[in-house]
Amino acid sequence: MISQYSYSFVLRSAALCGVALLSFLNCSSTASDLANNGENTKDPVQVWLTKGDQSVKLQQQSAASFSGKLSSGTTIEVDASQVFQTIDGFGYTLTGGSVQVINQLNTAKKQELLNDLFSSNGIGVSYLRISIGASDLNSEVFSYDDMPTGQTDPTLAQFSLTKDQALIQMLKDILIINPNIKILATPWSPPVWMKDNGNSMGGSLRPEFYGVYAQYFVKYIQAMQAQGIKIDAITPQNEPLHPGNNPSMYMSSGDQTTFIKNHLGPAFQAANITTKIIAYDHNCDNPAYPLAVLNDTSANPYVDGSAFHLYAGDISALSTVHNLFPSKNVYFTEQWTSSTGNFGGDLDWHVKNVIIGSMRNWSKTALEWNVANDASFGPHTPGGCTQCKGAVTVNGAAGYDKNVAYYIIAHASKFVPVNSQRIASTQGDNLSTVAFKTPSGKTVLIVQNSNTTDRNFNIKYNQKTAPVTISGSSTATYIF
Repeated sequence: MISQYSYSFVLRSAALCGVALLSFLNCSSTASDLANNGENTKDPVQVWLTKGDQSVKLQQQSAASFSGKLSSGTTIEVDASQVFQTIDGFGYTLTGGSVQVINQLNTAKKQELLNDLFSSNGIGVSYLRISIGASDLNSEVFSYDDMPTGQTDPTLAQFSLTKDQALIQMLKDILIINPNIKILATPWSPPVWMKDNGNSMGGSLRPEFYGVYAQYFVKYIQAMQAQGIKIDAITPQNEPLHPGNNPSMYMSSGDQTTFIKNHLGPAFQAANITTKIIAYDHNCDNPAYPLAVLNDTSANPYVDGSAFHLYAGDISALSTVHNLFPSKNVYFTEQWTSSTGNFGGDLDWHVKNVIIGSMRNWSKTALEWNVANDASFGPHTPGGCTQCKGAVTVNGAAGYDKNVAYYIIAHASKFVPVNSQRIASTQGDNLSTVAFKTPSGKTVLIVQNSNTTDRNFNIKYNQKTAPVTISGSSTATYIF
């Protein structure tokens, strides 16, 4: 019911809109909107919840409201006047293995899954990482220019994307659903004939092939563009300090700096390629690596920023690099959930670190590892990851199960679209938070309750307060 005060306000507003009383609801402000400007404001707050015990998974709850009441708990204040980085997106790596198992689904189930992952009616994944050639979650090792042992191809005459046609087709299917999705591409290894050990594992790029390898990237980006697939960014090497994977390659910070400033950057410039070059793409325990690249005055102009994983170190490393080079971007590009992990434990750690932690430390992206695998956590290369658990497990042609990584990403991707901006939010009582303002003007607050018991707290925004309760060991997203 509209109060007498609010009703008078409505009448005055209707007159200002230049319409008769009977048609005032057609004004740009509805009666209910105008009434909410009264003294007893009760603006609704959407609540979406996932519990660590799996009893609730990304389900909308009863709305809260900015009622002016206070709970007995801590207050989380959201401040839209403090604006930080613009968001490029949330998502996963679409591995060759992911494509292989998703293609095992029947046509209807496959389309259902892709729509669920990538459409605005689903969880709205907005950023994908893919491998240049095979990653360790492909069923076989390959590059785009494999040669018989002892032979080389310095003109790249044999370059071909043929072995990635299934990936390319799936990207085309995804682009139909979300034409604006951003794609980061990363090699696990160059063609083995470019390496000093002639092997898909380890070794380093031979100096005489630095220029050839730069052209390999150019050819790749141009070939993908010819397929209608824009590569937004590349990193020169996945996990350059981990040469024990299959495939993999060791690339020191000095080697990467030389490759970027003398070869890759100039090659992109000469070919009018605008794809971003992002350095490092490895763990948070070694911020000295990307800083070495950025500190080089010749390499720096070619580099958009730095990418990180969190298998070692602390997520604050992103801020360490950002604070020294505030004009350069930082990205969080990989973290895997294990087949031996616990849903509740993984939900808590990943939301707190990968989603909230990376965003509070200036990252423009937050990416979990692979999209999908089979029930045996395959396919993978010989020596590849045997415990990497995808966001989805495909169970033959008829179905799939959603795993914890699906919900970790969904609590951000579904509600925080591309070009949202992070804004300030406080934390407390073992509640981790991050907040955003979306392009449409909505405010999104993600909260992870690491306490095992429920917690009452107040959301404070624009001097209004909304008392809420979050379940123990749970993730909640609030939209207002």
